[in-house]
Amino acid sequence: MRSLKDRISAEAIVIGTDILKVDHFLNHQVDVDFLQEIGQEFYKHFQDEPITKILTVEASGIAVAVATAMFFHVPVVFAKKSVSLNLDQETYTSEVFSFTRQTSYLMKVSSRYLNRQDHVLIIDDFLANGRAVQGMIDIIHQAGASLAGVGIVIEKGFQEGGQRLREQGIKVVSLAIIDAMDENHIQFRE
Repeated sequence: MRSLKDRISAEAIVIGTDILKVDHFLNHQVDVDFLQEIGQEFYKHFQDEPITKILTVEASGIAVAVATAMFFHVPVVFAKKSVSLNLDQETYTSEVFSFTRQTSYLMKVSSRYLNRQDHVLIIDDFLANGRAVQGMIDIIHQAGASLAGVGIVIEKGFQEGGQRLREQGIKVVSLAIIDAMDENHIQFRE
């Protein structure tokens, strides 16, 4: 997606060689008009799939998932990372290691919101090592649902998550894939 790559090149902040900050338009402060373009782009790639639900993980994936769901006219389900007293007792769970937080957490989805009839599209803002996506795939399998594919806004192509998912035969659509980056340059995959 050319407009996304242009925006990353012009506005992103790179810390070291593995942290990309786009929090001023994607996942802390959200540019809703731009998010609508992103949602429409995912719709173009997955519109032939019989999507019934979109699954993401809290918190930064929610905005992108909602923007995408508006084109599919389906609900968004998000996996919770935090303990909550109002979460149903019957949940699907998967343990996930977070690269950003450098800690493990238990991802949970109420069993009321995913079932065998669902054809699920995973949407998330970033893909690095792929552990959050693998956790969501695990939850989809626990529910007996089917996976339509994975839509990622920004993939860090220099980490193994995307390659691993594609080797499993999963359709992965990343709107921007970064092969290398440092404070002075971002190299996109063409």
